[in-house]
Amino acid sequence: MANSFAPGGARSVSTARQSLTATTAVVFALAMLVAVVIVRAAQGRDRGQWGDIEQRIGYWYAHLMRPDAPGSCCGEADAYWADEVKISDGQVWAVVTDDRPDEPLGRPHIPRGAMIYVPPEKMKSDKGNPTGHVIVFLGSQWDGASFHNFEAVCYVPNTGT
Repeated sequence: MANSFAPGGARSVSTARQSLTATTAVVFALAMLVAVVIVRAAQGRDRGQWGDIEQRIGYWYAHLMRPDAPGSCCGEADAYWADEVKISDGQVWAVVTDDRPDEPLGRPHIPRGAMIYVPPEKMKSDKGNPTGHVIVFLGSQWDGASFHNFEAVCYVPNTGT
């Protein structure tokens, strides 16, 4: 194949530059088209794909295991938001901040502001926490008329996962 810059009828340097400029323009246009397609596909929209969030949180509650003994942390009926924590004399106290109604969750009422002692062996952080809240799981005793002697079974910080 003859050299394209050879004398005797091949393209001139000016023509080669025009060809290179045209090729660059086509490549740039294709890159822009691909970028537009990618950005368009990445636009946020709700097509129902977030509908399983409550299901995933329910699964997390059901499968969370105690850090100090065999068995589960129980379930959502034993879980209370405790987004405040107090440290006193080296002890951790979860402050109940949960304002959800108790009846739909099937749990006994714990008033907001109640402080629950959390022993170190009850703290759990290995499975994340998708709820957006610090959670304290409470065990209690039933005397036939009411629940009493609430104590921490698990304490899960808000990790956001």
